[in-house]
Amino acid sequence: MATGTGTKDDPWKLQTPSLTSEYEMYRDESADPPAIICQVGSTQLRYHARAIEDLHAWLKEQGDWVPLGSADEQKPAAAGTVEAWGRSESNPVGGWYGIRKGYRGRFGMYLPPLLEALGLAEVEHNPRNNRMRAI
Repeated sequence: MATGTGTKDDPWKLQTPSLTSEYEMYRDESADPPAIICQVGSTQLRYHARAIEDLHAWLKEQGDWVPLGSADEQKPAAAGTVEAWGRSESNPVGGWYGIRKGYRGRFGMYLPPLLEALGLAEVEHNPRNNRMRAI
């Protein structure tokens, strides 16, 4: 699964839920707000660092498998998915967990494997339509 400690010098090395692409993530506590940096090739996405704890708490509330529903920022997220929750005005940050405008989507693609690596969730690894649930 994942390797690394989650620092800039030793990032978590992860794979997308479908196991088709690799990427890295690390915490940047010095950012304002504190962020999780997601490096996918030459593209950098940033999410609120609190997304780890907030997503885990929300998954526990759901009590069962939740579809990931990953989508780019410009595309709508399917209702009831991790992606939709990551943009919802009713989540703890009151909107997008993605910080970098134009790159705020894909929450349902990149956060679930991190929660799995941290032992907080189970994630399916099918070619498409994956789900996750809290541990």
